[in-house]
Amino acid sequence: MELRFEIKQLQLKETFSIAYGNYDKREALLIELSHQSCKGYGECVAIDYYKISLQGFILKLKEIQSQIEAQHIIHPKDFFKFLSGLRLHPFLLSALDCAYWDLFGKLENKSFIELNNLPSEKLVESSITISVGEIDHQIEKIQKSNWNKFKVKCKGLNKINVEKLLLLPQAIALDSNASFTDEDCIWLQENVEVQKFSYLEQPRPIDHYKILKKKSFANWMADEDCQNIGDLEALTPYYKSINIKLMKCGGLTPALEMIRKARELNYKIMMGCMTESSVGISAGSVLTGLVDYVDLDGANLISNDYATGSFVENGKIILSPKPGLGIELKQK
Repeated sequence: MELRFEIKQLQLKETFSIAYGNYDKREALLIELSHQSCKGYGECVAIDYYKISLQGFILKLKEIQSQIEAQHIIHPKDFFKFLSGLRLHPFLLSALDCAYWDLFGKLENKSFIELNNLPSEKLVESSITISVGEIDHQIEKIQKSNWNKFKVKCKGLNKINVEKLLLLPQAIALDSNASFTDEDCIWLQENVEVQKFSYLEQPRPIDHYKILKKKSFANWMADEDCQNIGDLEALTPYYKSINIKLMKCGGLTPALEMIRKARELNYKIMMGCMTESSVGISAGSVLTGLVDYVDLDGANLISNDYATGSFVENGKIILSPKPGLGIELKQK
């Protein structure tokens, strides 16, 4: 098996504004694992508020390259056990795990969904993100869109803006990226109208969730508070829903286990993403038959997608029929 990697520059179609900052581009680390004539792809992106260093990841890949290339082709779950012994950051672990699933499926001539016997019909539609901005401009974007579901970003709580959003006929979710106060959360979860929102995501900074009440009008959803399977039990009194992102939890292999555990604990589950190309979105898409909400708009937000595979069209998930994760790089 051969390992290759390179950093790609992702340009956003428009400035992406959230409570953490404003972004016009992202850097992505593309991983390629190849064997015989097949190539598998995985990806992780540099997110500043996760303190990600892609250059640090490259140094780590150079350190472990010979160990990875010496591996025989084994089942992806066994390959993940090998990767787990290398003490990798979850973002890098995810890129390698996804690349191997893509390679393995292509070698077996079977899709990830076939290999794992997953549902692929009647998939939940994805939301698209509306960046932080003037509320009337945000509403105008929603009304002009062909999508049906929206995640509206906000920085702090404006009650008048909330009331305006609640009047819309579209499915609206609210994401403050940890910018609400305790008082904001109390007002929201005691307001009967708030149950119209699909969910309210990560209202408070990490580990400040104990003001939240699961048995309230707000469908609180954990994002940064819910990194991996080990976080699930502690969050049950506070959150009704969780956002699973492959880079947070370490890839497709742990995501499958996390979904099973979350179901046992009666969570609603979202398959989420960061600002990723079709490499990352194709990986997330294969799990959408297992979840209640989908937020896989990452590739729709960039102007220079360098891959093809599964994609999202006006919210509808279009799964690639090709083997593995169905990922192919565009020809330069």
